[in-house]
Amino acid sequence: MRILKVISLLLDYPTETLVNGRDELEQAIVESREISPKQRGALFELLELICANDLMDGQEHYGALFGRGRSLSLLLFEHVHGESRDRGQAMVDMMAQYEAAGFAIGVKELPDYIPLYLEFLSTREDIEAREGLADVAHLLALLAARLDERESGYASCFRALLQIAGAEPHQAVAELRAQVAAEPRDDSLEALDKIWEEEAVDFMQAEQQDRCSAMPSAPGKAREESAVPLHWVDFQREGQAAVPAAEVGNV
Repeated sequence: MRILKVISLLLDYPTETLVNGRDELEQAIVESREISPKQRGALFELLELICANDLMDGQEHYGALFGRGRSLSLLLFEHVHGESRDRGQAMVDMMAQYEAAGFAIGVKELPDYIPLYLEFLSTREDIEAREGLADVAHLLALLAARLDERESGYASCFRALLQIAGAEPHQAVAELRAQVAAEPRDDSLEALDKIWEEEAVDFMQAEQQDRCSAMPSAPGKAREESAVPLHWVDFQREGQAAVPAAEVGNV
């Protein structure tokens, strides 16, 4: 699914490679039928924003947005397991999934890095890719809601992913809006220091509990089967323009 590769690149750290590939990415967005014209227009606007601004400014903004605090981490298991030992096993399982599919990754990225996961899904059959997104749909909606709260164009990536997964993006994000609005911001220096201190203590306590436990470790549970959404949509319509000119400008 080509659009997943595009979203993977948009969510990754901005580089000259992304800027130089602007025309190709624009065309891929225009031709995508897995997302609606509205979502295509939003992705197009994000691409335009990244490419039109100074690259160093864009990199600084990206680092401040996704690299400061845990609430917008692009590591899936950080939202699920935090720093617990379960996170390590989850990453081992994901690596095994990649290897079984013949998908090789570079050593510099953790397997749960969202752009990497999207790149992997882009190589799979459509039904498998949609199921893979459906498995993490709640996290996608949570990240979209948090990015909306910060008025970031990057929210468009997660809304598009929700739509591909079979969810209604507006509804999925709206359900989390009150929760997100009540969350304290975690991207200040004081908040960062506090989070790291608390998680270091929690991790040591978890280690101690594991060592003191007399019970043998339970075998890893198989991934629970979730209901596959039946309302996935192909937005190809006869005679329909790929993206309205008012939404994307000149392509």
